[in-house]
Amino acid sequence: MPERPSRRDQICQAAIALAARGGSHALTHQAIDAELGIAKGSTSYYYRTRAALIAGVSEFLAAQSRAVFHDLLARHAGESPDTVIDTYLADLAATRRDHVRARLALALDADCGADQRAGLATCLFSPKEAVTLLRSQAHPHPEVGASELLDRLEGHILRTLILAGPA
Repeated sequence: MPERPSRRDQICQAAIALAARGGSHALTHQAIDAELGIAKGSTSYYYRTRAALIAGVSEFLAAQSRAVFHDLLARHAGESPDTVIDTYLADLAATRRDHVRARLALALDADCGADQRAGLATCLFSPKEAVTLLRSQAHPHPEVGASELLDRLEGHILRTLILAGPA
């Protein structure tokens, strides 16, 4: 029997759905309570402020991204990094579209603070994992290469999911 998500995870999933559908202004504590059909004030119990909620969402997204990426590394062990990257991007585009849209909506919100923005900046693509991946391929400058790789991935996913419109 599958494990039921924690209340915090349920709140983060609802927050992602709301932000993906309606942008950052759709993300309120009351809207999450309504989305989940839980008592008013429940979301505030877990995440007192909007900043705490956004930080929780970015941590949730990062945990999801790490799990997907590590699973892909295991399933594609010995294959080229391009295969892992392409598969990860395909997963983002196909099954995690809302994660990308919500992340962008929250990051672009004028009220998003520097700490929340920093968390959102690395929740889908990890600089540390990119450096590790390039080191495993004996890249001559893994830190520089990782930065360039992440810039390309960010541009690709933005173009694919946001600028190209609905699938």
